[in-house]
Amino acid sequence: MPSFTISSPNITRSGLCCEIIITPSLKTQMILKQQGQQIPSIKVLALIDTGASGTAVSDKVVQHLHLVARGVTNISTPSTASHPVNVYDASLSLPNHVRIDNIPVIGANLSAQNIDCLIGRDILKHAVLIYNGYTQTFTLSF
Repeated sequence: MPSFTISSPNITRSGLCCEIIITPSLKTQMILKQQGQQIPSIKVLALIDTGASGTAVSDKVVQHLHLVARGVTNISTPSTASHPVNVYDASLSLPNHVRIDNIPVIGANLSAQNIDCLIGRDILKHAVLIYNGYTQTFTLSF
């Protein structure tokens, strides 16, 4: 089972963060290749959040990758009432080179958290997450 372990001296304050690479969905990548265009990608800081039901990306990611909304859904957060947000398709590449292709991600304002991706339970349901506060590490395995 591929896994990665991240060590952070401030894990209690910063949370479970790791760098990932986000690209458009495989369908969009195929279209771009057929048109002779480069496939955009962006390396971002992601926060693993067991309290989030879905995965979210920042407006910066949406704009950089030229993602096109495929729908709208309603979300609620601890600080906001239910409100509509755009849904996009994207692919994520984790530090252990595991790719998660064609997942729905919502567009969200994540700027206050200094991250550009929030990895939720929609992805974590396929993984084993170990948080070790004593050693200031976490391990994610797929």
